[in-house]
Order: sequence, then C-alpha cells, then structure tokens
Amino acid sequence: MKAPDLQPRRVLTLLHATSLVVGITIGTGVFLKSAQMAQAVGTPALVLGAWAAAGLVAMLGALCFAELGAMLPAAGGEYVYLRAAYGDVPAFLFACNSFVLGGAIVAAYGAAVAVFTADIYPLGAAWFAHTTALFGTHFTLEFGPRQLIAVGVIAVFGLINCAGVMLGGRVQTLLTVAKVCAILGVAGGVFFFSNVHGTANLAAPPRAASGGFSGFGAAMFAALWAYSGWQYLPMAAGEVQEPQRNLPRAIIRGMLLVLGIYLLINFAYLYALPFAQVASASSSAWPDAPSVATRAVRTFLRARAAPVAALIFLLSTIGSLNGTILTGARVAWAAARDGLFFSSFGTLSPHSRVPLTSIVLLCVWAALLATSGTFDQLTNMAVMSYAIFWIPVVLAVIVLRRRSPLAVRPYRLRGYPWVPLTFVAVMAWIVVSAFITTPTESIATALLILLGLPLYPLFRRQRVSPTPAPRA
Repeated sequence: MKAPDLQPRRVLTLLHATSLVVGITIGTGVFLKSAQMAQAVGTPALVLGAWAAAGLVAMLGALCFAELGAMLPAAGGEYVYLRAAYGDVPAFLFACNSFVLGGAIVAAYGAAVAVFTADIYPLGAAWFAHTTALFGTHFTLEFGPRQLIAVGVIAVFGLINCAGVMLGGRVQTLLTVAKVCAILGVAGGVFFFSNVHGTANLAAPPRAASGGFSGFGAAMFAALWAYSGWQYLPMAAGEVQEPQRNLPRAIIRGMLLVLGIYLLINFAYLYALPFAQVASASSSAWPDAPSVATRAVRTFLRARAAPVAALIFLLSTIGSLNGTILTGARVAWAAARDGLFFSSFGTLSPHSRVPLTSIVLLCVWAALLATSGTFDQLTNMAVMSYAIFWIPVVLAVIVLRRRSPLAVRPYRLRGYPWVPLTFVAVMAWIVVSAFITTPTESIATALLILLGLPLYPLFRRQRVSPTPAPRA
C-alpha cells in the first residue's frame, strides 16, 4: 500500500476523546491567568464573574462545535467546517494559522513548564539574549535554562505522538486523571487546611479601581485561554471511534467538567489570598513572582508548597501540551491531502499511521518560538487567533443549516439560532476589546493570519485533482 493511500486508525474511545477535551482545556491558564484578570478588573467578584462569563461563552461555542463535529466527522476540525461552509480560501488561511500560531500555543506550554520548574529550583540567567523591535513592540530572543527546558519537553512529547495515536491517547488519559485529582486536592487543601478563616479576602479592596467594560472584556479574553480546548478534539476526528456519537458527548461532558473545576479552584485562590497577592502573582507585569496557585498552596503547605505545587502544575501543563500536539498536527495533514498545504505534510507513517512530518515540523517551530516572547504574549496572540476564526466557524452552523437543511445531524444544537448568534456577538466584543487593550499583539495576530493570502494562488495552481470540499 502506498503512503498516500493510508488512512488514520480509529482507535480513540469516548474516554480518550473526553480526556483530550478536559486535558487540553485544563492546562496553564487556570494557574496563571487569574493574576492578569485581577489586574484588569480590580475586585474578586469581577474576577469570578469573568471566569463564569467566559465559561458560559465557551459552552455556547462548544455546543456549536458539537453539531459541526458530529455532522462532518473528518480530521481537521475547523478547517473542515470552514471549507464546507465558505470554500477553500478561509479554510486555507485557517490551516496556515493553525500551523503558525499552533506552534505558539505549544511554545506557551513549554514556557509554562519552565515557569513551574523555576518554582522548584531557581534557574540561572539566560546564556544568550538579543532584543528586536517588531510592530512597535520589543521581543527578546533568549536561550538559557528556561528555554532549554521548554524545548526539551516539546521534543519528548513530540516523540511520544510520533509513536502512535493510541500511545498519545493513553498518555493523555493518565495525565488528565492525574491533573483533575491534583486540582481538586489543591482546592480541598485551601478550604480545609489553610490558615485562612472567613471570607474577608473576597471583599473588594479599598479604593478598588474597576477596569470597566473594556477591562471585563480583557479579563474574559485572558480566561478564554484557559477555556480553549473544545475546538481541538474535532481536529483528530478521523481517529475517534463512532465520531458522530462520541464527538458531541466528549465535547459537552468535558466542558461541563472544566467549568465546574475552574469556578471551584478560582474561588479557592480568592478565598486563600488577599486580592493584592492575586493581582501581583506571575504575569507580564510581575514576571518573576510566584504563580497565584503556588501562593494558594503555600497557605496550607508552607515551606513545602513550591515543589508540590510545581509538580501539580507540570502534570497539568504537559497534559495540555501532549493533547495539543496530538490534535493540532492533524490540521496541516488534512489541508495537505486536499492540496491546500505543503504536500509533505499529507503523508502518514506506514507503521504508526500518524502524520510524522506535520508533528515534527510543528514541534520544531514551537521550539523556536519558545526562545522568544513571554507566556502572556504567546497566549494573547493564540487567543486572538481563536476568536477571529471562531466567529465564521460558529456562523457555519447557520450557513450549513440553510444550505443543507435535510443533512443528517446526529447532534442538533438546541437554542438555534440564538446560541451561535450570542457566541458570535460576544466574540466580536472580545476581539474589539483586545484591539483596545492589547493593540500590538492583536494587530500582529491579524497580520499573521493575512500573510497566508499571498501563498494561496501557489497552492491553487499546484492542485491537480483537488478533493471536493466536504458538504453536508
């Protein structure tokens, strides 16, 4: 059998699929983003409100993806939905963006591993550093102990996923179970064993300055990094058993679990710590400070907090990194099989049936990005790209309902069309807020997405026998 004729193996069960949703979604954001959100809104109540609001918005998006995933259960996720609804150009732009900024997402997880490692053992200064200006912002290219750790962990999980999707799925399930138990353990430790008594920390601090409407939008924007994850499972739909049944179940159940865990652990942070300690935790404004989760663990483990907390965070982060590599590499593979990406990405390993080229090059690109930018810079650009593409993808629910009303939909979205319209309206508001609060990163992200346009005519000319766009 020739390599181009190979097809992925459908070996991922409902448990594996749910573990991917939960394991990718619960990553670094739940441990790091509360500080950035506290700086944006100014009070504990608004921080919790932003987490709840972002979670509800994420659920709306997840429900829309559940319908699309069950209807079009092919590898590629959003790439497939955009191509079915709008044609090749938006799908091509998404495939390019998925690779370019997908590397930024993997790099952000690698950078977070280094942050949490530094909580155990202080890392030395960078061996090499060079600062350059891009789009009016200074970016520093560094290589030292932190970058070495980030590159190393990306390489390890890249190799695991090259070995086969079943191995990647099993690793994902184990890491997901471990991280959920660990997070629940942190919340339990705060509530039952910390030296905090009462709810005084939940009150608004004196002379608290609210960030207003745009500040709340910025806080939701930050929280969306922590909630993003439901969109990854459909990228690996070609390897999920009974995808019409298991995709919507995994997405909906997984996101409900994530929402409950996030509200619980963030209430624990705000219960355990004075608000000033939450706002001054590790973030772009306080890059050398301990994470908010580490400070919460200190309230009941004291001197032993740093290593214990760091191990918990490392488990969570590498779970997200593994799942992102597993699913994200499938987008470039699907686009290449349609002639809309470099042909070398469209081959599968004869032994493991995984897209080796796509996995390896995604990890190499991520390793390069891990040597530049801060965690918040990388994640802000990633979330901006999510939000920009989520708008047309969710609108595809409406487009395909009108274009193909009789198509088989194993899962039909309830609340149509208000659910997708509400989600799109909120995403549009968040995108506008991002351009106001983080204009440089937002403009850079939009420009990176549009940079794919000049390449499209090249792929269009090279296509000999294009695969028809999937239709409902």
